[in-house]
Amino acid sequence: MSKTVFKNPENPIVLKVRNFKDTEAKRPSFDHSNALITVTKSPDPDWKYGDGVVINAPAQTLTHTEIDPYTPGRPMVHNYRLLVSGIAPRPIGFLSTVSADGKTENLAPFSYFQVIEHDPPMFIVSFSSRPGRMKDTYQNLKDTGECVINTVSENMIEAVNATSIDAPRHISEWDISGLHKAPTTTVKPKRVRESVFSIEGKVVDIKEFKSHATEGKSIAGSALIKATRFWVREDAANEKFSHIDLNKLRPVGQLGGMAYGRISSTFDLLRPRWDDEEPKSELLTRLANQTHN
Repeated sequence: MSKTVFKNPENPIVLKVRNFKDTEAKRPSFDHSNALITVTKSPDPDWKYGDGVVINAPAQTLTHTEIDPYTPGRPMVHNYRLLVSGIAPRPIGFLSTVSADGKTENLAPFSYFQVIEHDPPMFIVSFSSRPGRMKDTYQNLKDTGECVINTVSENMIEAVNATSIDAPRHISEWDISGLHKAPTTTVKPKRVRESVFSIEGKVVDIKEFKSHATEGKSIAGSALIKATRFWVREDAANEKFSHIDLNKLRPVGQLGGMAYGRISSTFDLLRPRWDDEEPKSELLTRLANQTHN
């Protein structure tokens, strides 16, 4: 019987996965061919304004259950599992940081992460409440205000997943993962050389949710990070370094439970502009006339 460790807002859970290696052995092998990502038509190329969504049942028959996330007796782990399975896929924030004394270099993945602005380039990473002391990455951000955000590609995922291990504070996940350090210019933490895209960043603000603090657990918080430098692998970018080739990035997204997802196909959709679309659509024209009247 093998064990897979998950860290979540309620407490560290050790899920006993019965004969996981036997189950995994029956699955198809991972496709290492690096075949080009297919670009297909959109799901409904003939869609028109007002068409809604084509589903297997009338929208009126779909029912939902209302959930108060703060209902007494509802375990927070239920909210965690609901959110990570329902908000998917999610990018992985792979952060490198350094301790305040400079003696320990930390490397860890986070699923509560996102880019939120491009001018200036801003990112947010959140840290869940957990039993005992706060996560090393969070402590390092609070102490030093510096980090590097590294992207995660398919070929890195085992090494990245290994850095989520609950290692003692003085042990560096760089050694555990076997990933290689690359120099930075505006922050002390090193970037991951294997990452296609890395961002040096400094903390602008930290918000802690003390109103939800529970005795014996660390405080949940979010860090707002402003980029100070970009690092892009040369063979993965265009001449102006304004675009990264998806076939080189090969990003991995987090899903619910212990599942990850890869991109095998994409499709394009134009962003609509009212002035272009209104003359071509009876619905938009009618709506415009109703507004004027």
